[in-house]
Amino acid sequence: MSGVGDFWMQGDLVTRLVALLLLLMSISAWVVIFWKSWVLHRTRRDIVRAVPAFWAAASLADGRQALQNFDREQVLLPLLDAAAAAANSGTLESAGRRESQLTRRLRDALHSVLGRLQFGQVLLASIGSTAPFVGLFGTVWGIYHALVGISASGAISIEKVSGPVGEALIMTAAGLAVAIPAVLAYNIFGKRVAACEAELEGFAHDLRELQSHQA
Repeated sequence: MSGVGDFWMQGDLVTRLVALLLLLMSISAWVVIFWKSWVLHRTRRDIVRAVPAFWAAASLADGRQALQNFDREQVLLPLLDAAAAAANSGTLESAGRRESQLTRRLRDALHSVLGRLQFGQVLLASIGSTAPFVGLFGTVWGIYHALVGISASGAISIEKVSGPVGEALIMTAAGLAVAIPAVLAYNIFGKRVAACEAELEGFAHDLRELQSHQA
C-alpha cells in the first residue's frame, strides 16, 4: 500500500490522470457487472415462469395478464403487443401481406428488447480491451519520469532504480486488474443474453403462428 502511495506522491500530472482513468474504468465496469447480473438473472427467471403461464391461459387477455404478472423486465410484453398491433391504414406497411406485417413488427420488437439486454456490453468490451494498454502507458510514463528524476539527482544505483521502476509497474498490474473482470463478465453475459435471445425468438415464432392461425 505504501508503494502505491509513494508512486502517487512521486508521479506527475500524466501519471495521476492515468491512475484516475483506470479507477474510473474499474468503477464503471463493476457497476455494469452488478447491474447486468441482476437484470439478466431476473429476465431469465421471468421468461421461465411467464412463457408457460401465457400458454396455459384460457384466452389472449388472460395470457397478457399472466405476462404482466411475471414479466418484470418487459421483454415478453413488447412481443405480444407487436403481434396484436394493427398496421396504420394508408401506409406501406398496411399494403403488405398480413404475415409479412406480423413478421416485421415482431422482428422490430425483438431487436428492441435485445438491444436493452445487450446494453453495457460495448462498455465492458471497450474496458477489457483498452485497460491493459492504459496501464502499460502509465508504466512506461512512470518509468521515464522516475529515470529522469534519478538522472537529475546525479547518483544512479540499482537500489535507486529498482524502487521507482517497481512502483511504476503497479500501473500495468492495475490495468490487468481492471481488464480481466470486464472480459470475463462480457463473455458470461454474452452467453446469458444468447440464451434469452433463443427463448425470445421461440416465443416470437409461436406468437406469429398463433396470430396467423387466428386470422
